[in-house]
Amino acid sequence: MSTGYLFAGIAVMALVTYLVRVLPMAIFRKKIHNRFVQSFLYYVPYAVLSAMTFPAIFDSTGSRLGAAAGCVAALVLAYFRKGLLLVAVGAAAAAFLVQAAGL
Repeated sequence: MSTGYLFAGIAVMALVTYLVRVLPMAIFRKKIHNRFVQSFLYYVPYAVLSAMTFPAIFDSTGSRLGAAAGCVAALVLAYFRKGLLLVAVGAAAAAFLVQAAGL
């Protein structure tokens, strides 16, 4: 990879990041009164985070079964409103145990 290509990639990423943060402020200068738009903008960060995280869960381990066990453990712990640290440790432990068992 050449240095020019690397710098061009960094410049494009910086521009996209800047535009994503500035455009909403430029477009929506007044208070948004439409409830649909408000709810849409409220849930967008959660949807994007889920769309980026969920596929990575199943690619993070060498075993799809271990990844599924970790995902199920995390969902169950989160459903019962356990803390973030406990959810993360529980999911990692479930994935580890399934992989250590050789399943």
